[in-house]
Amino acid sequence: MVQRREGKPRDGGGRRRLSARDWADAALTAIGEGGLAAVAVEPLAARLGTTKGSFYWHFAHREALVEAALGRWEDACTEDVIAALATEPDALRRLRRLFTETTASASRDPIELALLATSTHPQVAAALQRVTERRVGYLAGLFTELGFPPDEARRRALLAYSAFLGHVQLAHAVPGTLPHGADRSPYLDSVIDALLRRDLA
Repeated sequence: MVQRREGKPRDGGGRRRLSARDWADAALTAIGEGGLAAVAVEPLAARLGTTKGSFYWHFAHREALVEAALGRWEDACTEDVIAALATEPDALRRLRRLFTETTASASRDPIELALLATSTHPQVAAALQRVTERRVGYLAGLFTELGFPPDEARRRALLAYSAFLGHVQLAHAVPGTLPHGADRSPYLDSVIDALLRRDLA
């Protein structure tokens, strides 16, 4: 979950001066806790220890804050993840790391599930579309590096992403269903091995 940063400059009254990013991070946390309906200016101001005036200094309306929060989610849970994998030269290791790390973080963080539950909201729908295309495209690139032709790489990417989303749903809805502890790593390896089977083509 995205955390707001401390150590900001303080205004003349001794309060920490908040940035637009602070508000976006707080809104994203609220989405994880109570869905999109939890993004309300007054409760967020109280949580941040400020007034509504701080909000209107940065945002014209609630929809702008929602858009900023969704942008933070896209960056933290997609772009930053992809960037962190760039240091790994081996495509198979990137795939294993990606699946291991993202399923673990999504199991702990309710934001992904909260956004999926509000996928009919226009702003959320647009963000989910962007993120899905980016994630599936990245996965397809990995499968291409692993020797699959483009059409097959795309198909396996969709299958892998479907497995990820199913994992997220189960982790929050029926957490005891999924292997954990020492059983988790062999389970994830078996999922990846299935995705790489050449006789699926």
